[in-house]
Amino acid sequence: MYPTHPFIDPVALSLGPLSIHWYGLMYLVGFAGFWWVGRIHARKPWSPVKPEQVGDMLFYGVIGIIVGGRLGYILFYNFDAWLADPAMLLRVWQGGMSFHGGLIGALVASWLYGRKVNARFFQITDFIAPLACIGLGTGRIGNWINGELWGKPTDLPWAMIFPAADMLPRHPSQLYQAALEGLALFTILWLFSRHQRPVAAVSGLFLIGYGVFRFLVEFVRLPDAHIGYLAFGWLTMGQLLTLPMVLAGIVMMAWAYNRNKSATA
Repeated sequence: MYPTHPFIDPVALSLGPLSIHWYGLMYLVGFAGFWWVGRIHARKPWSPVKPEQVGDMLFYGVIGIIVGGRLGYILFYNFDAWLADPAMLLRVWQGGMSFHGGLIGALVASWLYGRKVNARFFQITDFIAPLACIGLGTGRIGNWINGELWGKPTDLPWAMIFPAADMLPRHPSQLYQAALEGLALFTILWLFSRHQRPVAAVSGLFLIGYGVFRFLVEFVRLPDAHIGYLAFGWLTMGQLLTLPMVLAGIVMMAWAYNRNKSATA
């Protein structure tokens, strides 16, 4: 007997005309985790920011993630639906955020914030890389609460039935991603950044780690129904967008260590 995903009302709390959704709450938990852990992270001697500056950095990041994530979802995954209903761009509380779009937005925000505090771009991205995993993990838990983005049918003992799809046991791919992109990647990056690394190395490792984890989970996660597989009967949009991240991460780490070696030679 496989467990059945419990129906959880997407609205966590209603206060008159105001509805607070679980998906939005998970983002708030992620942002709060960024702020709390970020203040600890900022105590390291090589941190580009002070603990009291983490709140300002978070504000820039929140704007970048929300704007970039929503625009990325529209452009990469749901452009035709947006043409038919332009107002859907503003209905963020209904879900529909793209990690890759959010990443671009966060990078733009990092560049702007770096200019404000007179820090190099990769110093800022190295600082936020481990912290970003907190939001990735809570966001995937939000997907699970909503009962969306389920995986392919399977007979593995930890499979789960998602009634919104059908009564077949399926991979709980949202929880896979929460564990890998959230907990595992945070642990890897946090341990790696405990010691000072060449500038851009932590950012490069983030891109590699996220890219590999996301690419693997896509094999057991169903693609968006309106997009399907792009090629070979298995290549998804998520995998296609992730491959350049892995390549960029490898290049960044090689560049960081070669540059550091040249500087110390």
